Amino acid sequence: MFTLPDRSTDPRLLRESILHTVQHVTAGEHNLVANLANAASIMYHALAEVNWCGFYLFDGTELVLGPFHGRPACIRIALGRGVCGTAAQERRTLVVPDVEAFPGHIACDAASRSEIVVPMIRAGVLVGVLDVDSPVVDRFSADDVTLLEQIVAVLMSR
Repeated sequence: MFTLPDRSTDPRLLRESILHTVQHVTAGEHNLVANLANAASIMYHALAEVNWCGFYLFDGTELVLGPFHGRPACIRIALGRGVCGTAAQERRTLVVPDVEAFPGHIACDAASRSEIVVPMIRAGVLVGVLDVDSPVVDRFSADDVTLLEQIVAVLMSR
């Protein structure tokens, strides 16, 4: 049994706890889908003000919906389209403080107001992206970027 981090904890300690929990839950497991499913659950339940958290996997042509928590989502996203497709194509983390101001934003959940997308790259090859949405404008900080990039690094090392 795994214990989820408590949101009421000091923000720095919460981030450390989230990362530690992902490391612990995925240790010794090499199945990507299983690890992504557990990581999505941990982040969704531990991060405050998040309404969608999950992964899109690159199939060689486009991003395809993977494990997630939140409302049903778009199933396929072309590279270069929306925040996810742009982050995947450019292979860099994108933080969008106001999704309504992002050209070509794909609104899978009308409640989403800000978004962060981290590309997942293993051995120079695009695996997919981690996508986290919030109903709060400007929700994501530099500390969130660091945490989510660390989580992706852990997942790509498994």
